[in-house]
Amino acid sequence: MEYHVIVLAAGQGKRMKAGKNKQFIQLQNEALIVHTLRNFVQDDWCKSIYIVISQEDQVEMKALLKNYPWFDQISFVPGGKERQDSGYQGIKAIKADMPDEVVMIHDGARPFIEQYHLHQLAVKAKEAKAALLAVQVTDTIKRRRADRIETLDRATLWAAQTPQAFHYTVIKKAHELAKEQQFTGTDDASLVEEYMPYLPVEIVEGSYQNVKLTTPEDILRAEMILNKRGDV
Repeated sequence: MEYHVIVLAAGQGKRMKAGKNKQFIQLQNEALIVHTLRNFVQDDWCKSIYIVISQEDQVEMKALLKNYPWFDQISFVPGGKERQDSGYQGIKAIKADMPDEVVMIHDGARPFIEQYHLHQLAVKAKEAKAALLAVQVTDTIKRRRADRIETLDRATLWAAQTPQAFHYTVIKKAHELAKEQQFTGTDDASLVEEYMPYLPVEIVEGSYQNVKLTTPEDILRAEMILNKRGDV
């Protein structure tokens, strides 16, 4: 079983308040993006890795990753204006030999994805054509409509994560249609939901540790996770 992965690392991360791309923030003396990429570098199922990075960060990112023996395994792709644009740039860069090859799209700011879940996701995507990692919502969720509040059924609610995985032709077509019709989704799976309603996106239950680092508080949480794992 094999898959390609697109790692999105072009965002500015303004909520992190770091004054730079959050991918360069240090966790246990290594940049965040290094922790994320290593999960794929060390996975034998991963056929190719494409990192999508903004033009202004290309030089710094390449200089950082050149220090690692797996540098030559990484392909660099210029990012787009928005996350969805960057995802499409990554998809266009992929060299897929077969239309049913599995493509994963992952946030560079999620460094704690586990190989076990990567393999589960790859298998499910190969079988179903579209799948994503998600965890069940644990909080009580309220929906407000005008002056009324209602409580939603937690059992039906899932928090989407990445990677999200698709047959190459499925996600390429979904992105092409979204670009053509100027539709912006909240994630890649939402594009498939919009343009291929006949193709249900399957859920693979992930881990609550597969967090996206967005705020300074998230960095503290990440340090705790690394300390617990003994990665010191």
